[in-house]
Amino acid sequence: MHAITIPEPGGPEALVWAEVPDPEPGPGEVVVDVRASAVNRADLLQRQGHYPPPPGAPAYPGLECSGVGRRGRPGR
Repeated sequence: MHAITIPEPGGPEALVWAEVPDPEPGPGEVVVDVRASAVNRADLLQRQGHYPPPPGAPAYPGLECSGVGRRGRPGR
């Protein structure tokens, strides 16, 4: 899959479109094929190096998105 990555904190130029590994859903999770995304304050702070991703979340910005769930793993 492709994602916007932040190899090093900085301005808008720090954002890099890159191929990254496909996510593996954990128990009770689904993978979403993102169709639209938004940029919020947390994303801007993450780009600047001031906001780490939540525990267990990928290191990519994009906390807000919309799309289609494609697969998941049953819960416990």
